[in-house]
Amino acid sequence: MVPPAATATLLAATNSDHGSLYGWLVLAALVWLAGYLAACWFWPFGHCRACHGTGRRRSPSGRAFRHCRRCDASGERLRIGRHLINYLRAEYDRRPR
Repeated sequence: MVPPAATATLLAATNSDHGSLYGWLVLAALVWLAGYLAACWFWPFGHCRACHGTGRRRSPSGRAFRHCRRCDASGERLRIGRHLINYLRAEYDRRPR
């Protein structure tokens, strides 16, 4: 019995170039990061995760509301990317000129 001739093309087809796939993934990650940092620049605050932006939370009994301690009843928190931007800006201002 003669082996099928498609085995040679099957091996050639599975030996693809993974470098281009990784390049696209890195490019997509950089585009996402640039978009996230731009959003952090223009909208530095997000909703508080503890109170979901309301500024209040239920008491332990569940009957009354109390001010949210995490956001100080403002309902907003500083985004992680904005913390990074503020840190880099402070380091830039601190360097000698």
